[in-house]
Amino acid sequence: MKKLKIGVLGTGHLGKIHLRLLKESEFYDLVGFFDSDKNTANELEKKEGYVAFESIEKLLSEVEVVDIVTPTPYHHKMAVICLKAKKHIFIEKPITQTVIQAEEIVQLAKENNLQGQVGHVERFNPAFKAIKEHINKPMFIETHRLAEFNPRGTDVPVVLDLMIHDIDIILSVVNSPVINVSSSGVSVISETPDIANARIEFENGCVANLTASRISLKNMRKTRFFQKEAYISIDFLTKQVEVVKMKDAPKKPEEFALILQNAEGVKKQIYFEPPKIEESNAILEELNTFAQAIQNNTEPIVTLKHATEALKVAHQIIDCFK
Repeated sequence: MKKLKIGVLGTGHLGKIHLRLLKESEFYDLVGFFDSDKNTANELEKKEGYVAFESIEKLLSEVEVVDIVTPTPYHHKMAVICLKAKKHIFIEKPITQTVIQAEEIVQLAKENNLQGQVGHVERFNPAFKAIKEHINKPMFIETHRLAEFNPRGTDVPVVLDLMIHDIDIILSVVNSPVINVSSSGVSVISETPDIANARIEFENGCVANLTASRISLKNMRKTRFFQKEAYISIDFLTKQVEVVKMKDAPKKPEEFALILQNAEGVKKQIYFEPPKIEESNAILEELNTFAQAIQNNTEPIVTLKHATEALKVAHQIIDCFK
């Protein structure tokens, strides 16, 4: 298949990463980028050789796909411009600031028969990919996403900056409607909450407890799933997985077998079943799978609608702060 012509909007920290990876990708032909800061654009063009366009309109006239990596407050405006110009869009997370904006983007894409994907990159984390098929009807989920302070991203609450990754992961594995949300959040250094805790209850009885902070002394990105006869722990930061399972204990267990017996006398054997984790670049993979979805006219792995659902829950959490 021929490569898709793609352009990038926004060349901040993440935008530069996207430019480099798109240049390497076998699925895209990187046409160039637009950044409203002319000095930044000129410097990047000189240093890396990417083509800087003078306007969004000129860039749109040369591409089929647009990668929107602007700050979150500009996602909606950029997406609307691109969709009205009949371009497929990849948008960094969160999809937009408000649910109404996100729903407008979903509708515009549908009306124009265009594909859209959102950068919930943890779906492509090698550790999550290795174990996701084994996550089966979890009934309790606990997540911790902690980060050292970085001014980048503080234009939105920590829920939209960090916790939304975990919200998306949880919604992707719990096949049940959300029935209740409660939360608390504290602003420590930013104008919006820097640390938050949320409890999400699902119709099927599953409960998820989420903690996110951007003022921690160390980084942590861990999620634990508890389900029938299994405990699964994913470290998204180190890309490692722990899987502890139970099965009926044999009548004559091996000498060093781990056996538990409950109050009713039922014996279970504990065993470990770590999956094989294949290394990959999650950002490159999410971009490449989007190209394949466009070429094959199939549903992207993280659709605009998926991202809108995650945003709805995120705003339910934020609304509880007030």
